Amino acid sequence: MYTDRGNTTDAVRLTAVRKVYGKRDNTVVALDGVSTRFGRGTFTAIMGPSGSGKSTLLQCAAGLDHPTSGSVLLEDHELSDMNETQLTKLRRERIGFVFQAFNLLPVLTVRQNVTLPLRLAGRKPAKGRVTDVLEQVGLSERSKHRPAELSGGQQQRVAIARALICEPAVIFADEPTGALDTRTARDVLGLLRQSVQTTGQTIVMVTHDPVAASYADRVLFLADGRLAGELFSPTADSIAERMTHLGAWADDVSPPPAATVGELR
Repeated sequence: MYTDRGNTTDAVRLTAVRKVYGKRDNTVVALDGVSTRFGRGTFTAIMGPSGSGKSTLLQCAAGLDHPTSGSVLLEDHELSDMNETQLTKLRRERIGFVFQAFNLLPVLTVRQNVTLPLRLAGRKPAKGRVTDVLEQVGLSERSKHRPAELSGGQQQRVAIARALICEPAVIFADEPTGALDTRTARDVLGLLRQSVQTTGQTIVMVTHDPVAASYADRVLFLADGRLAGELFSPTADSIAERMTHLGAWADDVSPPPAATVGELR
């Protein structure tokens, strides 16, 4: 098991992660010895067919689910060594989440929704921090509005601001543009891309959309719970072409060894 807790270039590292659901003869292998890393200040998209293990990988990397075996290291924290109380604290302080459903509280204003993670952690934002984050996502003039008064794209921007407010080590995004129209999705993806370029934010995004994935630095492909390759500086066309071959990959290629794929920076 990987235990180098002094690593300074990775926000998250997975080593030989295996996740099995069910018991005895009724089991499903969702992840089968996955090893990879997500470098600090990088944007990675995770893609694969339905049932390939994308969401399970995200959940294990974010400490939302426990691997059956293997290691998940977030900064200098080995998640398997932590109990649920410690994981909850870690998620509040060092991890941001953006989902397809915006998950905003309808009775709270934009500003209150953004600061909610800090309030739950018993912390106050640094002076000017909330204003800066709202300006970053283009909502400084909407801080007193409630979610029902916002468009879908604006609500997702609130969710992104909420993820950014704690200055997390990594933001995990699960189909963040799935409920948005094409133009609004492009704006939201551009905002995520900007946060990587201007503030060094690390983003790991699960998506089924080649256009969305093309905003990333790297695309990581999964098939049948195993790594099936990667692309750097991807385009929508190159991603779509790779996706068409993933079904054949599982049948024609032997499972890769449990070696790290895609070392970044």
